[in-house]
Amino acid sequence: MKRAHVLLASLIVVLATVSGFGQDQSRLTADAFAGLRLRSLGPTLTTGRVADFAVDPNNSSVYYVVTAAGGVWRSENRGNTWASIFDTGGSFNMCCMLIDPKDSNVLWVGTGENSNPRSAMFGDGVYKSLDAGKTWKRVGLETSEHIGNMAMDPRNSQVVYVAAQGPLWSPGGDRGVFKTTDGGQTWKQMLTPGITADTGANEVHIDPNNPDVLYASTWERRRGVGQMIGGGPDSAIYKSINGGQSWTKLTKGLPKGDMGRIAMGIDPKAKHSRVRADQCAGRHRVLSIG
Repeated sequence: MKRAHVLLASLIVVLATVSGFGQDQSRLTADAFAGLRLRSLGPTLTTGRVADFAVDPNNSSVYYVVTAAGGVWRSENRGNTWASIFDTGGSFNMCCMLIDPKDSNVLWVGTGENSNPRSAMFGDGVYKSLDAGKTWKRVGLETSEHIGNMAMDPRNSQVVYVAAQGPLWSPGGDRGVFKTTDGGQTWKQMLTPGITADTGANEVHIDPNNPDVLYASTWERRRGVGQMIGGGPDSAIYKSINGGQSWTKLTKGLPKGDMGRIAMGIDPKAKHSRVRADQCAGRHRVLSIG
Protein backbone atom coordinates (compact mmCIF):
# COMPACT_ATOMS: atom_id res chain seq x y z
CA MET A 1 0.00 0.00 0.00
CA LYS A 2 1.32 3.41 -0.91
CA ARG A 3 2.37 5.86 1.80
CA ALA A 4 -0.47 8.24 0.87
CA HIS A 5 -3.05 5.48 1.33
CA VAL A 6 -1.57 4.46 4.68
CA LEU A 7 -1.60 8.07 5.87
CA LEU A 8 -5.21 8.54 4.76
CA ALA A 9 -6.34 5.33 6.46
CA SER A 10 -4.56 6.29 9.69
CA LEU A 11 -6.19 9.72 9.64
CA ILE A 12 -9.64 8.20 9.17
CA VAL A 13 -9.07 5.90 12.15
CA VAL A 14 -7.99 8.80 14.35
CA LEU A 15 -10.95 10.94 13.29
CA ALA A 16 -13.33 8.08 13.89
CA THR A 17 -11.92 7.54 17.37
CA VAL A 18 -12.10 11.15 18.52
CA SER A 19 -15.44 11.94 16.93
CA GLY A 20 -17.38 8.70 17.33
CA PHE A 21 -18.23 9.00 13.63
CA GLY A 22 -20.20 12.17 14.26
CA GLN A 23 -22.05 11.08 17.41
CA ASP A 24 -20.34 13.62 19.70
CA GLN A 25 -19.15 16.78 17.95
CA SER A 26 -18.08 18.31 21.27
CA ARG A 27 -15.07 15.97 21.29
CA LEU A 28 -13.58 17.69 18.19
CA THR A 29 -11.39 20.04 20.16
CA ALA A 30 -7.83 21.27 19.68
CA ASP A 31 -6.66 18.84 22.37
CA ALA A 32 -8.07 15.94 20.41
CA PHE A 33 -5.77 16.77 17.49
CA ALA A 34 -2.73 17.71 19.58
CA GLY A 35 -1.01 14.46 18.70
CA LEU A 36 -1.21 15.10 14.95
CA ARG A 37 2.03 16.90 14.18
CA LEU A 38 2.83 18.09 10.67
CA ARG A 39 6.39 17.66 9.51
CA SER A 40 8.24 18.53 6.33
CA LEU A 41 8.68 15.70 3.83
CA GLY A 42 10.54 17.74 1.26
CA PRO A 43 11.18 19.59 -0.81
CA THR A 44 11.08 16.75 -3.27
CA LEU A 45 10.95 19.18 -6.20
CA THR A 46 12.86 22.44 -6.51
CA THR A 47 12.00 25.17 -8.97
CA GLY A 48 13.07 28.69 -9.82
CA ARG A 49 16.36 30.22 -10.84
CA VAL A 50 19.52 30.93 -8.86
CA ALA A 51 20.48 34.49 -9.75
CA ASP A 52 23.73 34.81 -7.80
CA PHE A 53 26.04 32.89 -5.48
CA ALA A 54 28.52 34.50 -3.08
CA VAL A 55 31.07 33.18 -0.59
CA ASP A 56 32.14 35.22 2.41
CA PRO A 57 35.74 36.26 1.58
CA ASN A 58 36.60 36.15 5.29
CA ASN A 59 34.91 32.82 6.08
CA SER A 60 34.79 30.22 3.31
CA SER A 61 32.15 28.19 5.18
CA VAL A 62 29.53 30.93 4.74
CA TYR A 63 27.60 30.86 1.47
CA TYR A 64 24.84 33.10 0.15
CA VAL A 65 22.41 32.19 -2.62
CA VAL A 66 20.27 34.87 -4.24
CA THR A 67 17.26 33.47 -6.08
CA ALA A 68 15.18 34.88 -8.89
CA ALA A 69 11.92 34.13 -7.15
CA GLY A 70 12.69 33.01 -3.61
CA GLY A 71 14.64 35.60 -1.66
CA VAL A 72 18.11 35.30 -0.14
CA TRP A 73 19.51 32.22 1.62
CA ARG A 74 22.52 31.83 3.93
CA SER A 75 24.50 28.74 4.88
CA GLU A 76 27.09 28.65 7.63
CA ASN A 77 28.27 25.11 6.90
CA ARG A 78 29.21 25.13 3.22
CA GLY A 79 25.71 24.44 1.97
CA ASN A 80 24.62 21.56 4.21
CA THR A 81 21.79 23.60 5.72
CA TRP A 82 20.24 26.90 4.71
CA ALA A 83 18.23 29.71 6.31
CA SER A 84 16.13 32.33 4.54
CA ILE A 85 17.35 35.81 5.52
CA PHE A 86 15.21 38.18 3.42
CA ASP A 87 11.69 37.22 4.50
CA THR A 88 10.94 40.74 5.74
CA GLY A 89 12.38 42.46 2.66
CA GLY A 90 10.21 44.32 0.21
CA SER A 91 10.83 41.90 -2.66
CA PHE A 92 11.50 38.20 -3.13
CA ASN A 93 12.72 38.53 -6.72
CA MET A 94 16.46 39.09 -6.55
CA CYS A 95 19.41 39.87 -8.79
CA CYS A 96 22.74 39.93 -7.08
CA MET A 97 24.73 40.32 -3.85
CA LEU A 98 27.86 42.13 -2.71
CA ILE A 99 29.78 41.21 0.44
CA ASP A 100 32.03 43.93 1.84
CA PRO A 101 35.50 42.30 1.89
CA LYS A 102 36.49 44.56 4.78
CA ASP A 103 33.43 43.73 6.90
CA SER A 104 31.48 40.53 6.23
CA ASN A 105 28.50 41.85 8.18
CA VAL A 106 27.84 44.39 5.44
CA LEU A 107 25.77 42.90 2.61
CA TRP A 108 24.25 44.57 -0.44
CA VAL A 109 21.40 43.01 -2.42
CA GLY A 110 19.92 44.17 -5.70
CA THR A 111 16.31 43.18 -6.34
CA GLY A 112 14.65 42.40 -9.64
CA GLU A 113 16.32 39.62 -11.58
CA ASN A 114 18.52 40.53 -14.52
CA SER A 115 16.86 38.09 -16.89
CA ASN A 116 13.74 39.01 -18.81
CA PRO A 117 11.48 36.04 -19.56
CA ARG A 118 7.72 36.46 -19.66
CA SER A 119 7.69 35.19 -16.09
CA ALA A 120 10.16 37.86 -14.91
CA MET A 121 9.06 39.62 -11.73
CA PHE A 122 10.31 43.03 -10.71
CA GLY A 123 12.12 44.28 -7.63
CA ASP A 124 12.02 47.49 -5.65
CA GLY A 125 15.58 48.73 -5.42
CA VAL A 126 18.80 48.08 -3.53
CA TYR A 127 18.94 46.83 0.07
CA LYS A 128 21.76 46.84 2.61
CA SER A 129 22.37 44.89 5.82
CA LEU A 130 24.85 45.76 8.57
CA ASP A 131 24.38 42.54 10.55
CA ALA A 132 24.97 39.73 8.03
CA GLY A 133 21.36 39.65 6.87
CA LYS A 134 19.48 39.73 10.19
CA THR A 135 17.94 43.09 9.26
CA TRP A 136 17.75 45.01 5.99
CA LYS A 137 17.17 48.58 4.89
CA ARG A 138 16.33 49.78 1.41
CA VAL A 139 18.91 52.33 0.32
CA GLY A 140 17.67 53.53 -3.05
CA LEU A 141 16.78 53.02 -6.73
CA GLU A 142 13.22 52.08 -5.85
CA THR A 143 11.97 52.31 -9.46
CA SER A 144 14.79 50.36 -11.08
CA GLU A 145 12.66 47.17 -11.11
CA HIS A 146 15.57 45.15 -12.58
CA ILE A 147 19.21 45.41 -11.49
CA GLY A 148 21.91 44.15 -13.85
CA ASN A 149 24.78 43.88 -11.37
CA MET A 150 26.71 45.78 -8.68
CA ALA A 151 30.39 46.54 -8.08
CA MET A 152 32.26 47.83 -5.02
CA ASP A 153 35.38 49.99 -5.14
CA PRO A 154 38.16 47.86 -3.57
CA ARG A 155 39.71 50.98 -2.02
CA ASN A 156 36.57 52.29 -0.34
CA SER A 157 33.57 50.14 0.64
CA GLN A 158 31.34 53.20 0.75
CA VAL A 159 31.68 53.51 -3.04
CA VAL A 160 29.31 51.18 -4.89
CA TYR A 161 28.21 51.18 -8.53
CA VAL A 162 24.89 49.74 -9.67
CA ALA A 163 23.91 48.90 -13.24
CA ALA A 164 20.13 49.38 -13.38
CA GLN A 165 18.30 47.86 -16.33
CA GLY A 166 15.06 49.67 -15.52
CA PRO A 167 11.49 48.46 -16.02
CA LEU A 168 10.93 45.72 -18.59
CA TRP A 169 7.29 46.25 -19.54
CA SER A 170 7.26 50.05 -19.46
CA PRO A 171 9.52 53.05 -20.07
CA GLY A 172 11.20 55.25 -17.49
CA GLY A 173 12.28 54.33 -13.98
CA ASP A 174 15.83 54.29 -12.61
CA ARG A 175 18.05 53.34 -15.56
CA GLY A 176 21.78 53.51 -16.17
CA VAL A 177 24.86 53.32 -13.96
CA PHE A 178 24.40 54.82 -10.50
CA LYS A 179 27.09 55.54 -7.93
CA THR A 180 27.03 56.11 -4.19
CA THR A 181 30.01 57.44 -2.27
CA ASP A 182 28.36 57.38 1.16
CA GLY A 183 27.25 53.77 1.53
CA GLY A 184 23.86 54.19 -0.13
CA GLN A 185 22.61 57.37 1.51
CA THR A 186 22.69 59.23 -1.81
CA TRP A 187 23.01 58.17 -5.44
CA LYS A 188 24.10 59.88 -8.63
CA GLN A 189 23.38 58.69 -12.15
CA MET A 190 26.81 58.45 -13.78
CA LEU A 191 26.18 56.96 -17.22
CA THR A 192 23.65 58.90 -19.27
CA PRO A 193 24.84 58.49 -22.92
CA GLY A 194 22.63 55.96 -24.67
CA ILE A 195 20.20 55.71 -21.74
CA THR A 196 16.69 56.05 -23.15
CA ALA A 197 13.14 55.12 -22.16
CA ASP A 198 13.86 51.53 -23.23
CA THR A 199 17.61 51.31 -22.50
CA GLY A 200 19.33 50.72 -19.19
CA ALA A 201 22.70 49.52 -17.97
CA ASN A 202 23.24 45.77 -18.07
CA GLU A 203 26.60 45.54 -16.28
CA VAL A 204 29.29 47.71 -14.70
CA HIS A 205 32.80 46.48 -13.91
CA ILE A 206 35.76 48.02 -12.08
CA ASP A 207 39.27 47.49 -13.42
CA PRO A 208 41.07 45.77 -10.50
CA ASN A 209 44.39 47.21 -11.66
CA ASN A 210 43.01 50.77 -11.68
CA PRO A 211 39.68 51.23 -9.87
CA ASP A 212 39.15 54.63 -11.52
CA VAL A 213 38.65 52.76 -14.80
CA LEU A 214 35.13 51.43 -15.36
CA TYR A 215 33.46 49.47 -18.13
CA ALA A 216 29.71 49.42 -18.60
CA SER A 217 27.32 47.90 -21.10
CA THR A 218 23.90 49.25 -21.99
CA TRP A 219 20.99 47.17 -23.17
CA GLU A 220 18.00 48.27 -25.20
CA ARG A 221 15.07 45.97 -24.48
CA ARG A 222 11.32 45.97 -23.99
CA ARG A 223 8.81 43.22 -23.45
CA GLY A 224 5.19 43.19 -24.45
CA VAL A 225 2.54 40.50 -24.53
CA GLY A 226 3.96 37.84 -26.83
CA GLN A 227 6.90 40.03 -27.81
CA MET A 228 10.47 40.70 -26.67
CA ILE A 229 12.71 43.37 -28.16
CA GLY A 230 16.14 42.21 -27.05
CA GLY A 231 18.49 44.68 -28.71
CA GLY A 232 18.88 47.85 -30.68
CA PRO A 233 21.18 50.76 -31.57
CA ASP A 234 21.53 51.82 -27.93
CA SER A 235 23.07 48.52 -26.82
CA ALA A 236 26.73 49.45 -26.45
CA ILE A 237 29.93 49.35 -24.35
CA TYR A 238 31.30 52.41 -22.56
CA LYS A 239 34.54 53.13 -20.73
CA SER A 240 35.34 55.68 -18.04
CA ILE A 241 38.81 56.58 -16.75
CA ASN A 242 37.67 58.91 -13.99
CA GLY A 243 35.33 56.91 -11.78
CA GLY A 244 32.30 57.43 -13.96
CA GLN A 245 32.46 61.20 -14.30
CA SER A 246 32.65 60.89 -18.09
CA TRP A 247 32.33 58.04 -20.56
CA THR A 248 33.58 57.09 -24.02
CA LYS A 249 31.62 54.76 -26.27
CA LEU A 250 33.82 51.95 -27.56
CA THR A 251 33.43 50.99 -31.22
CA LYS A 252 36.76 49.55 -32.44
CA GLY A 253 36.40 45.87 -33.23
CA LEU A 254 32.75 45.76 -32.19
CA PRO A 255 29.82 44.81 -34.46
CA LYS A 256 28.64 47.63 -36.69
CA GLY A 257 24.96 46.79 -36.47
CA ASP A 258 22.53 46.62 -33.56
CA MET A 259 23.68 44.62 -30.55
CA GLY A 260 21.75 42.87 -27.82
CA ARG A 261 22.60 42.08 -24.23
CA ILE A 262 26.32 42.39 -23.48
CA ALA A 263 28.00 40.56 -20.61
CA MET A 264 31.57 41.40 -19.62
CA GLY A 265 34.46 40.17 -17.53
CA ILE A 266 37.92 41.54 -16.68
CA ASP A 267 41.03 39.40 -16.35
CA PRO A 268 42.67 40.72 -13.14
CA LYS A 269 46.04 39.13 -13.92
CA ALA A 270 46.55 40.66 -17.35
CA LYS A 271 48.63 43.83 -17.65
CA HIS A 272 47.15 45.91 -19.13
CA SER A 273 43.73 44.63 -18.10
CA ARG A 274 42.00 42.42 -20.64
CA VAL A 275 38.24 42.84 -20.97
CA ARG A 276 36.05 40.25 -22.64
CA ALA A 277 32.51 40.82 -23.80
CA ASP A 278 29.82 38.39 -24.94
CA GLN A 279 26.94 39.92 -26.83
CA CYS A 280 23.73 38.25 -27.90
CA ALA A 281 21.33 39.51 -30.55
CA GLY A 282 20.09 36.33 -32.14
CA ARG A 283 23.66 34.99 -32.03
CA HIS A 284 26.51 35.03 -29.50
CA ARG A 285 29.83 36.68 -30.18
CA VAL A 286 32.81 36.82 -27.81
CA LEU A 287 34.86 39.98 -28.09
CA SER A 288 38.18 40.94 -26.55
CA ILE A 289 38.86 44.55 -25.60
CA GLY A 290 42.51 45.33 -24.94
